[in-house]
Order: sequence, then structure tokens, then C-alpha cells
Amino acid sequence: MKYTIILFSLLCLFFCACSDSPMSGAQQPTVPVKPDESEPDATTFTAKLPVLRTAGRYLQDANGKRINLHGFAQTYSPYFNENAWQNYDVNGCLSYNRRMIDGILSAGWKVNFVRMHMDPYWSDDSSKQSVRYEGHERFSESRFRKYLDEVFIPMAEYAAERGLYVVFRPPGVCPKQIAVGDDYQEFLLKVWDIVSSHPKLCNNSDVMFELANEPVHILGTDGTYAGNGDGHFSNLKRFFQRIVDKIRANKAGNIIWVPGLAYQSSYAGYAKYKIEGQNIGYAIHVYPGWYGSDAEEPSAELGGVMGGGYEGFRRGWDAQIMPVASFAPVMVTEMDWAPAKYKASWGKSITGMAGGTGFGANFKYIADGTGNVSWLIFSDCRYMTRFVNTPGSAGSYTFLNDPEACLWQAWHWFGEYAGEQPAGATLETLRVPGISDANDMMLGSSKRMVVNAVYTGGTVREVTGECTFDVSDPAVITVDKEHMLKILKEGNATLTVTYTAATGETKRVELPLLVIPAFPLTGQKFNPSIWETGSFDETTRTLITGKYGFGGWKYAGGLDLSAFDTLTVQLGNANESQVSFRLFDTDNYWSQPASYDFGTSRKVVVDLKNMRNKDGVKVNASHLYIVGFWSLGGKPIVIDKLTLE
Repeated sequence: MKYTIILFSLLCLFFCACSDSPMSGAQQPTVPVKPDESEPDATTFTAKLPVLRTAGRYLQDANGKRINLHGFAQTYSPYFNENAWQNYDVNGCLSYNRRMIDGILSAGWKVNFVRMHMDPYWSDDSSKQSVRYEGHERFSESRFRKYLDEVFIPMAEYAAERGLYVVFRPPGVCPKQIAVGDDYQEFLLKVWDIVSSHPKLCNNSDVMFELANEPVHILGTDGTYAGNGDGHFSNLKRFFQRIVDKIRANKAGNIIWVPGLAYQSSYAGYAKYKIEGQNIGYAIHVYPGWYGSDAEEPSAELGGVMGGGYEGFRRGWDAQIMPVASFAPVMVTEMDWAPAKYKASWGKSITGMAGGTGFGANFKYIADGTGNVSWLIFSDCRYMTRFVNTPGSAGSYTFLNDPEACLWQAWHWFGEYAGEQPAGATLETLRVPGISDANDMMLGSSKRMVVNAVYTGGTVREVTGECTFDVSDPAVITVDKEHMLKILKEGNATLTVTYTAATGETKRVELPLLVIPAFPLTGQKFNPSIWETGSFDETTRTLITGKYGFGGWKYAGGLDLSAFDTLTVQLGNANESQVSFRLFDTDNYWSQPASYDFGTSRKVVVDLKNMRNKDGVKVNASHLYIVGFWSLGGKPIVIDKLTLE
């Protein structure tokens, strides 16, 4: 799993992992100059590509067409260039990295941007004492100015000539702790002042600026360092707004990509503390195990969890990325995946299936559904140059042709984004994760349909919006225009999904579904240990919770009981452990539920239209995530029945 890169000359590769998920005093920003408000000197404005700018939450071209970019990354040091050149050999560096760009394009990659690391190899003052550093401790302004002209700008011009927009990243990475006014902020101000005032870069729409790489913790208004929280995002806005204002003061209207906290995984606080100005987007990093996604090698810093498949990934994305994606474009500037055995990717996971388990397919599905996400593959360029569109064979796959690794899929997905169809591939089958794998659904549940077309060679396309859906009994299940499968009543129905490819091939899958009760009292469906360890005997329907424990049901996609008026819950024995029945409308056991105490009765009646928690806040019956029984523990609770009316 990739965490972050720190370079020390040729020797140091240091990586970290996300330690927490994401958060006035903010200084008044100056009004930036819009790209169309000043006419740049024609002798210095060297843009070669169509002008892009932000418009609301999207990137757009001059005709108003929405654009998402897809690309790769380069870093300019011998260590990351296979040691193909040494000793500050400018020509060697340019030659190697130009070959990489040409090789990637020759291999058929439909890419249109490159993230360029202005590596500290070039700006490091080697006369200063060696330290394990992030790129600013030994920064030499004179060296940076020299090699900006000799290395970074020539590479940017070369990329633009070949149809690639450029995203510049500053030298090195953020130190683990940053603060408004610290030496690292001053370093970034210096770097971006130099870059944005350069006559070949200022207002050059071919070149964009990613302000920093992987901030972790910032000093908040409460005097603590953290990667989330209101006071920390208040200061994060102050930190980056000052840099944005410096760039705009130089009359540079270039698109700016702003990072978040926690190694660029924490963004929720920007919803309140937005970076002000024009042409602003947010640069994020996405790796297996982040945002609740699946990982083969989960990091201890991320809690050591394997992730929650699509549902877990979606919840994490919605919590941290959607708050900014709702008002600005997003660019993923680091992301890849592959099985760990290849030792060729930062992220360790599999492609999997959209809507099911795995990382890659779920990432694409979520990013495409968000609608304004540009993204790249962060794998080493040399692998991309060696790609050949020839399917591998199970048992003898390589990193280049394994459909569970990023390169095979991304090569085809980038082609599809560019308007191509899978060339020479035959449509083999359709998969509907979560539905084709099981034939029973709970009454009141709902699930977003995701249909995957699987082609020969392992290429997978998510084709939900191109399918038709038919049900044998619409009174039992329906599929709405948003592709939500909704369960209406107990019974049987068959769902038929049909997809016709551009080549004319048609595949159809029939899914017989059995709708079971919303509250099944079986050992497979009932969880006696949602909180503390309990037990459940499905023969006698007897629950014994742990001390102050909770047992019941969890609904990954939410349980919708809005069509019902009441839920009656009856016990089959006397209440000897202060039993209460509780319903949560958030996927968090420590949130406030609607709670109904049995007291001396064996029955409670829940008014589903008027549920409230202890604070008087309404609990919504349309999306219940946890439902069940709390007790002091250690005493049997016989569950007689639950009835919806």
C-alpha cells in the first residue's frame, strides 16, 4: 500500500499511512484575477491545449463541455528513474522521462494529464547537513530557479506538445505537523511565488498547481495537532488561502488543486471552510484500505480493517470526499492497486466487482457516479510503457495483464472514457454483485443495482445505465429510474437484467428472489453481539446479550420501513433485564436511537411515523441501519414475533 514518498537525494524512500480520517479568524483573501480578466503577453503565454477552467463542481472547456482528466505521474530523480542517469545530468533526466511519455502513448494509453513532481533532488542544497527531510529543510532557491528552467518547464512543454495537461507538485512532502506561519508554509509560499510568476507558467492553462503533497496534521485553534476537526480546518483554510492569494497576486489564473489532511484523505471540513477564488479544485489520494475500501494489506494506522466492500467504501467516500465534490472538481493525484504478490504497486488489493468486494472496480464506479472526478494511475511509468493489450492466462498472470491489477483495467477504462469500445473482446457474462450472489432479500431493504459486463481477458465494464430491468411481480420488488431495487412485500419474484453491447452482443441474467421478513430470527441473519458478546438460539428464539449488550440486525444499505405505520414487538417471557427495543437511523451504534422500554409489559408498539430519540430528534424510518434489543445482560430474552402493519 502506498502511503507517501519522501526523497533524500538518491537514497531515501519514506512512506507513511493515513493515521486518521478527516474538520474565524481566516484572513481575508484578495480577489483573484480570472483567466479572462487580463490579456497575457503573447510572447510568454505558451499554452498549447484547449483552455480548461472550473465551473461550479466541474472542469469545463471553452465550449462548456464537462471534462474529466485521466493520466499518470512522473518524478524526476535517479531513484525513481531506474537510476538511468546520475549526477544532476539534465539531459539524461529529460531523455529518460521523455522516453517514458512517448512509451506510454505508444502503448495506447488514452491519457491527457501528467502529475509532475518537482523533486527535491534538484532543489536540495547538499552543502547543508544531511537530514531525513520533507524537501524544505535544505531548500535552495537558486537551485530551484535553475532547474525549474532546465528540467521542469522543458518537461511540461514536452508533455503539452503531446496533448497532456500538467499538474505540478512542489518538492517533497509535508512534514507530519504543519501550522499557519511555520517554516513549511513559508517554503510553499516561496515555491509557488517562483512558479506562478514565471513568464512561461503564469496564466498558462496547460499547467496546474497541486499546492502540497499529503498534509497530515495541522495545528488547530485549540492548540492541538490533528487531521480533522472544526478548528483544524479553520486553520487549514488560512494555511492554503494565503498560498492561493499569493498565486493570484501574481495574476496567475492557473487551476489550483488544494490538498486535505490525513495524507489527503480528510476533506469534510472544507464544506464549511472553503478555499475562496476562481479555478479551485481539490486533490485527493485514494488507496486500498482508505475510506472503508477493501485492502489486501490494511495498515495499522487505518485501524487494520479489511474494509467494507462497496458499501463501506461508499460511506467513507460520502463522508470525506462528497463534501468538496458537491461544489468543486476533484482530482485523484495518487491511486493504484494490485495483488501484493507482484510487488509492483503502492496499493494492495484486487479489482473485484463494482457493487461487491474489491477496490478497483468500486473506485471507478464511485468516481464515475460522483461525476466530476479526474484520476490517474500512480504505478511506475516503466510498467505503463510495457503494457500490451494481450490477455493473460489464469495461473500465469503478470502485473501487466492480471485483470485484478490496475494496469489491465485502467488501460481499457481510459480507452472507454475516450470513446472506445473493448477491442477484440467478447462479452462473456453479466454480474450483479450482492444480488446474483444470493437469492433472498429482506422486506423493506433496498439496494442500488450495479451491473458489470465481463469480457474475455477479464476486462470489466460497469453498464448499469445501459441495461433494462424487468420484474415478474412488481408488487414484490421494483427497480426505479435511479436503479434502486426496492423490496415491497414478502414473496417471490424474478428480476431479469438485459444488456446489449455496442457490438450487438446481448446478455441476459435472470435472478430469482425470495423476499424474507425484515427481522429474520435465524442464526445466520440475527447478530447477538452487535455490542458485547451475546448468544442466540434460533430454535427457541432466545437472545442473551452481554453486559449492557445489544443484539439484533444490521442493514448495510439501510432498511426502509416508511411504507408501514407501526411495528409491534412481542416478547415470549417476562422482562428480567430492563430490555428495550432500539432503532438507529445512522450506521453508528453510538448515535442516539429511538428507544422503547418494555418495562413490565411483554409488548411495545413503535409508531414508525413519529419515532424520536431522547433529545426529541426525529428518527427516520426510511433508512434504519441498526435495529434490536438492549439489556443489562445475562438473562434470556425470548423474542415472540415482530409485526409490521
